[in-house]
Amino acid sequence: MRLHVDQRHERVLEIVRERGSIRVAELARELGVSPVTLRRDVEALAAAGRLQRMHGAVVWPGGAAEQIPRQSAAPDAEGLVIGLVVPTNNYYYPEVMRGVREVVDAHGARITIGITNYLPGEDARQAARLIAAGVDGLLITPTWDEGAPRGDEGAWVAGLGVPTVLMERWVPHGHPAAALDRVRSDHGHGAAEAVRHLASLGHRKVGLVLQNSPTARHLAFGYASAVEALGLERVPQLDASDDSPLDHVSHFDRAYGYLCDLVDDHGVTAALIHSDADALTLIPRLQARGIRVPEDLAVVAYDDEVAALADQPLSAAAPAKREVGARAAELLLARLTADPEVPQGPRQHIDLLPELRIRTSCGSKAGASD
Repeated sequence: MRLHVDQRHERVLEIVRERGSIRVAELARELGVSPVTLRRDVEALAAAGRLQRMHGAVVWPGGAAEQIPRQSAAPDAEGLVIGLVVPTNNYYYPEVMRGVREVVDAHGARITIGITNYLPGEDARQAARLIAAGVDGLLITPTWDEGAPRGDEGAWVAGLGVPTVLMERWVPHGHPAAALDRVRSDHGHGAAEAVRHLASLGHRKVGLVLQNSPTARHLAFGYASAVEALGLERVPQLDASDDSPLDHVSHFDRAYGYLCDLVDDHGVTAALIHSDADALTLIPRLQARGIRVPEDLAVVAYDDEVAALADQPLSAAAPAKREVGARAAELLLARLTADPEVPQGPRQHIDLLPELRIRTSCGSKAGASD
């Protein structure tokens, strides 16, 4: 239940009074509001003299600045400019960008953006443009086909000359960019949790349909690991390596034929489909052919952009996209605002686990968990 602004203000005062001081971002997470909303609350309460704000933290009136724990007192980032390079401002990335913006705005910095549209070489061009324009640090999602560079691909990312954090990408050990901070979704875990849930419902044969995307490699790994760990029966795999990301007709035709063959010829009773938008296209085709969902084929989609809006709401593994952006922005701002006389902490590789959201397409009750 969302609190009225007056109730929220009272809750803020209660928490700060109890603890003496607390970081603004931490307080926002505890109250379940965006950093931007909480910053407005704090500014209003500070203007009324009901609390004090200093160095990115909130302090109870009369408390000394020394009471603020050093590790939770991120300095304000007023005047800093954060460069953000992402493949697209459409599907998937709007929530990542939202998380970035909320944190950056809450710290008083601002964002300037570059969109690459997955064009070859555009990552480096956009990054160079933003750096030439004077950004203080960079958040970047390079266009790497498998979500990671091949060979020495992308080595330029390590030599940009400004603090840089990778988002939704990983780098092999030994690569020049392997020591950069990075935040990503553990897509393999999300796929494995989907398979585990389907197995808990009694399914022994689970199919997998993937888009040709940077996510596919990790989903395939998580799926295969779960099948082996749970002792499930192996089923034929759909080879999507020849699919062009732009060849939608071929992709859907092949995926549809694959699912029909799995049900008719291999006794498959469940499937994980990436993405939920693809599942929304495939399921009506299957049903028109007489394959019922979930009675004949239980379905869990990967991603949760539109899964809940289907006429039969789709169960889905949902990456924490907004949190990826927020955590990446927090990491970068911490680097940019660190005291130069204090040794910085180690670089961080953060994997965030997707959440499995149960609805009706997998045959279990909405909201149920195994």
